[in-house]
Amino acid sequence: MAKQTVLNIKGEKVKDVTLSKEVFGVEPNNVVLYDAITLAQNSLRQGTHAVKNRSEVSGGGRKPWRQKGTGRARQGSIRAPQWYHGGVVFGPQTNANHKKRQNRKERRLALKSALTYKANNKELIVLDNFDLETNKTKEALSILKSLEATKNVLLVVNELNDNIILATRNIDYVTLLEASEINVLDIVSADKMIVTLDALNTIEEVLK
Repeated sequence: MAKQTVLNIKGEKVKDVTLSKEVFGVEPNNVVLYDAITLAQNSLRQGTHAVKNRSEVSGGGRKPWRQKGTGRARQGSIRAPQWYHGGVVFGPQTNANHKKRQNRKERRLALKSALTYKANNKELIVLDNFDLETNKTKEALSILKSLEATKNVLLVVNELNDNIILATRNIDYVTLLEASEINVLDIVSADKMIVTLDALNTIEEVLK
């Protein structure tokens, strides 16, 4: 089992904690992880994209010129795809199905794989707590700077409170989640994953 250093909000070492091998030490499954990322991204699609085909654009009710004798290429409609304002061929439609499914076992394995990569790549930071005295953004920025986490940060706490929400909501590179809300897409998108000790215990308890 791998050991992880626990830091305080000043970036100082407090103690070491042993990460669960069943959660942070699995053999990553890249196929399942890729499917989980695709599933998450597809769920964000609005599905409102659409274009008009040649039967939906206006105009083109008659043949623009006779079939033979003009010296020009034969044409059947001014709304054929090769014409200006013509219909689009094989364009996106709203009835496209982008849904993907994963069973519970695959979802858990994908989450464990993502967490294992974070631990192996030294992108996991464990804090004893993230208790803020005020709700000022300046205080949150100071803590992140001391932890050397200044880009694409995923902050996971066991329970949200007003100070944490207000202090981090204006920091555009911080994603704030409760331990019960962690997901594969947010984990792999983050350069640093900061987890409080309580949140770490919750994650390990659920995923074991």
